[in-house]
Amino acid sequence: MSSTLEKISDNTAYINIEIEEAEFKEGIDKAFKKNAKHFAIPGFRKGKAPKKIIEQHYGESVFYEDAINILLPDVYDNAIAQLNLEPVDRPNFEIKQIGQEGENVLLSATVTLKPEVQLGKYKGIQLDKVEYTVTEEQVDEEIKSYQERNARIITVEDRAVKDGDIVTIDYTGYKDGVAFLGGEGKDFELTIGSGQFIPGFEEQLIGCEIGSDVKVNVTFPEDYHADDLKGAKAEFDVKIHGIKIKELPQLDDEFAKDVSEFDTFDAFRSDVKEKLVEAAQNKQKAELENKAIEAVAKETKVDIPQCMIDTQIDVMLRDYDMRLSQQGLNLDKYLEITNSSKDEMRKQLAAQAQQQVQTTLTLEQLVKQEQVEATEQEIEDEFAKIADMYKMDVEKIKKAIPTDDIKRDIATKKAIEFIVANAKIK
Repeated sequence: MSSTLEKISDNTAYINIEIEEAEFKEGIDKAFKKNAKHFAIPGFRKGKAPKKIIEQHYGESVFYEDAINILLPDVYDNAIAQLNLEPVDRPNFEIKQIGQEGENVLLSATVTLKPEVQLGKYKGIQLDKVEYTVTEEQVDEEIKSYQERNARIITVEDRAVKDGDIVTIDYTGYKDGVAFLGGEGKDFELTIGSGQFIPGFEEQLIGCEIGSDVKVNVTFPEDYHADDLKGAKAEFDVKIHGIKIKELPQLDDEFAKDVSEFDTFDAFRSDVKEKLVEAAQNKQKAELENKAIEAVAKETKVDIPQCMIDTQIDVMLRDYDMRLSQQGLNLDKYLEITNSSKDEMRKQLAAQAQQQVQTTLTLEQLVKQEQVEATEQEIEDEFAKIADMYKMDVEKIKKAIPTDDIKRDIATKKAIEFIVANAKIK
């Protein structure tokens, strides 16, 4: 097998590939062994006819397609390696010559390549300082969240609904007297005042008794996600089944012992503040790095093939579908509820996908240009960190994650740190 690069034009390579006759015949033999059981030839039991008889019966080319499919993966990979190319999409093949006695098989392949990247300025870029401070009010809010999570839920039976209550309801929504999609719920727990439902809904339940039927009239917001309900007036039939309240625990040493490893509330509060400060510092670092990456990528010149943008959109849609599945939905159901389509969603994601591809290509080029590499110790430390995160043996992690992926991730992180370290921060 041999290959030659015919030309490269606009991120596209045209390759000529030659498969030796003997190698092609080996492929035919493999195709015969794979498919012989499917052939029924008079005078032979099914699957027992010799290759020559099958070729005489169906034509000499009967195994050509399967032989090419068997040989092509290795042939193509060898050609790409031999010519030192980086494809970013599936190739298109064309058979130029096949099946001629004494002649090799000739193929051509059209391949979309990773584009050339020309970095702009990446040293001394101007960045505004990012700073987040932690206030005592934020510490109080965080402690309140602990308090909320550890509250007792108590059933109330002797009064009407108040603000802050948790009410269990059935509801059905109607627009112009017709029930609409997504407007129905059974035994739904709604916290009054949470703003979970559209404006005006929750307030109309205040003062209502357990067991009562309530007519709730609302107007959907103009920016509501479903087009047919934007700005529309609607009526809900609501049945109130029950009322519950949260009883918050006292903020004292006993509370600290219950929710943390600390014996005093003061020690618990100090730990909460430390964690918030650490989170703020991480947020500062991440935001500054994102600004740095964005600034460098903006100056990068690269002609991105459409297939790379399409592939990135595919990744984004899969990620979104996965997040929806955690909420009991999927992408198709979401599109149905929002009266949208995949094509519309792809158009909406196109600009973001292009920016992400440009950022990735920029960082890859910076890694090459500055010869950024991961050390053996950094690789081992990263494997150990992942193993600790997932509570798994490090050797199992090494088998599950290719070392090249770890090297690439570390090099990318170091490239980002390089940009920030060489930036001028105001």
